[in-house]
Amino acid sequence: LVRPLHDSLHRYNEELRLLEQSRQSAYGGLDQHLKSLADSQQRLQQETGNLVKALRAPAVRGQWGELTLKRVAELAGMVDHCDFVEQLSVTGDEGRLRPDMVVQLPGGRQIIVDAKTVLSAYLDAHDAQNEAQQAEALRRHAAQVKSRMDELSLKAYWTQFDRTPEFVVLFLPGEQFLGAALDQNPRLIEEGFTNGIVLATPSTLIALLRAVAYGWRQERMTAHAEEAGRLGKELYERMAVLAGHMNDVGQSLGKSVSAYNRAIGSLETRILPAARRFKELGVSSDRDIPILEPTEVVPRKTLPFEIE
Repeated sequence: LVRPLHDSLHRYNEELRLLEQSRQSAYGGLDQHLKSLADSQQRLQQETGNLVKALRAPAVRGQWGELTLKRVAELAGMVDHCDFVEQLSVTGDEGRLRPDMVVQLPGGRQIIVDAKTVLSAYLDAHDAQNEAQQAEALRRHAAQVKSRMDELSLKAYWTQFDRTPEFVVLFLPGEQFLGAALDQNPRLIEEGFTNGIVLATPSTLIALLRAVAYGWRQERMTAHAEEAGRLGKELYERMAVLAGHMNDVGQSLGKSVSAYNRAIGSLETRILPAARRFKELGVSSDRDIPILEPTEVVPRKTLPFEIE
């Protein structure tokens, strides 16, 4: 009676030991995973801090905005220095003006794009210690975006470039930058349209440039169709000339056949009968004069070509 109970307790203790061993192993793996996650989080925070520090430099912000603008144009299928021209400058009343990008439209029209990396106040909001500081920084961010809009409107690029619509695209290199500004001032887009400024982010600019790229493809297809039509007409005209030459050759061949038939007719009626009588008169020869047959082959004429 005691023996089965002893065996059951032994198995129970063994299962508890195995369960505890599995638990310790699992907790050890979880602890290692948490340490790895903490290290990754620390590295991410450090890299984020370095990025924020770098973006506080105006030169770095400007380069980042221009690189983002170029990348957007490439993603939209626009060819570098073909459908758009970077860093083209003109001289106007405000001095030397240089937009970041001039998008060439089919038909010779242009769209001016200027990248503005408005980040200083936005980064202050990112580093804010409390909600009040963050709200104040975001208000300054919206004001900075509005200030860049006003500055760009005063440049009036559309007066410096030929065949340009009366607006300029102000490109912000991140959706979050425009979203944060609109949260503080929902009328920014409307105010921009009033002053000839169209606010754009990567997603909206890609959509615009893809439409332009589609227009260029249609333009090339039309040009190719016109070229194919021109080449087809030229080929048709050349074939018509060649057909005329072949008709002339056929007529010449027909005249030659007629002359040949007249010649053999004359031979058979006037010359060869007398020649054949030599054999009757005893002239010895192993060969006979064959009877010449006229040819009935007449060259065909080509169908006429009509050239409009």
